[in-house]
Amino acid sequence: MNHHTWENRPTIKQIRCVHNDAKKFVVNNTLTPGKMYDVKNETEEFYFIIDNSHRIGGFHKEYFDEV
Repeated sequence: MNHHTWENRPTIKQIRCVHNDAKKFVVNNTLTPGKMYDVKNETEEFYFIIDNSHRIGGFHKEYFDEV
């Protein structure tokens, strides 16, 4: 049940959102292109960040560039 404590964990790294044009999902409400986000957890396919709603969200890596 690691996901219950992700918001309070230290930041792994920072990433920059490069776009929020999703074909299948609505991410334009939770991501802002050009904004830096703190990564709290990472898998092969997803970054788990604190998004614009100030909650943890999992997003495909295609929306971001590592800084």
